[in-house]
Amino acid sequence: MKVYLSVDMEGVTGVVDAEDVQPPGRDYERGRVLMTEDTNAAIRGAYEAGATAVLVNDAHGPMRNLLPDLLDRRATLIKGRPKPLGMMEGLTSEYDAALCIGYHARAGVLGVLSHSFMGHEIEDIWLDDQVTGEIGLFHAAAAAYGVPVAMLTGDDTACAEMTALDPNVAVVPVKYAKDRFAAELVPVPDAQAAIERTAASALASLPPLPLNRSTSRELTVRWQSASVVSHLTAIPDVTRRDDRTITVQADMPHLYRLFNLFLRVATAVTTNPPYC
Repeated sequence: MKVYLSVDMEGVTGVVDAEDVQPPGRDYERGRVLMTEDTNAAIRGAYEAGATAVLVNDAHGPMRNLLPDLLDRRATLIKGRPKPLGMMEGLTSEYDAALCIGYHARAGVLGVLSHSFMGHEIEDIWLDDQVTGEIGLFHAAAAAYGVPVAMLTGDDTACAEMTALDPNVAVVPVKYAKDRFAAELVPVPDAQAAIERTAASALASLPPLPLNRSTSRELTVRWQSASVVSHLTAIPDVTRRDDRTITVQADMPHLYRLFNLFLRVATAVTTNPPYC
């Protein structure tokens, strides 16, 4: 059994603030350790369930947060950016399951460090007219490869978002949101024990998924900046719905790859300081 881990940071055990997840935040280095320890718990669970190979993708921000020297040596790591597939770099139909570690809720909901990919730069994302975020896009793209998401860890809001989308996914709440930068924390040893235990049980009873890459989907993104939209409409098949909203149709793997191109364009466009 081949298992893929996509590891974000905002939903990791013990972190609640930008200082925990962004360099050079005063607690970022401790956050990196917690992120690596949550990942190791999931790796242990995967091997308990019979995994023969585990691939880990560092999916947060600069994508060089996980500490290779502390990572379980049985796993291999994709580190750094840019990556054509971003948060799901390396995932193919050869994998039997995917685990989402340290994920967070979408923009506009009251979850710990909630946002969608680019902080406040992205206001909303819709997939086939259903509002979504990082969780929904990853789930849809993995399904298009025929790979089930077996488990997600994060705060209770992120877990509820996944459960509403797919109740078959096992979830592990490692904290309970009190506000966007505050949470009631599950003790670190208890949270990581739950991650290991849930990963093992979820991977032991995987639902099979048919490979379905050809179905066309519609992706709509509303940006904070009209300038981003004016640049993105230069990409073939991307259309402007209004000054701050674009839409495009394609199969899901293509949409996910294209969306990562959107992020690189938007990053380049929004690096200038605001006029006022």
